[in-house]
Amino acid sequence: MKNKLLFLYGAWIVSLTATLGSLYFSEIRKFIPCELCWYQRIMMYPLVLILGIATFQGDARVKKYVLPMAVIGAGISLMHYMEQKIPGFNGIKPCVTGVPCSGQYINWFGFITIPFLALIAFILIIIFMCFLKGKDE
Repeated sequence: MKNKLLFLYGAWIVSLTATLGSLYFSEIRKFIPCELCWYQRIMMYPLVLILGIATFQGDARVKKYVLPMAVIGAGISLMHYMEQKIPGFNGIKPCVTGVPCSGQYINWFGFITIPFLALIAFILIIIFMCFLKGKDE
């Protein structure tokens, strides 16, 4: 029971931090999200509510809902990161209006960008969900 709550709390804190971080970048720093950023947000934002409810209910069955969303979000983040960092990869799905998806508002240490931060958050949630054991496992 204790480990279950630890993994649920961990995943919830990661999703909450990622959501607050994305809101910080867009609302306080005034970075305009590109199209792929919006898709990542679509996968991350509901996880705060879903994992929050599951955490306070102690419901490990949430894994079957959270894991697919986190995997899809990680895939989008990885594609977005590759578009930013791998020459020749950008343009597979070019953003036609607004902010280009290859743009980098931050580039800490030469490799940490906003999609990289989202990818790490999704991977951490996936790891927490993989270690989470429900009643039926």
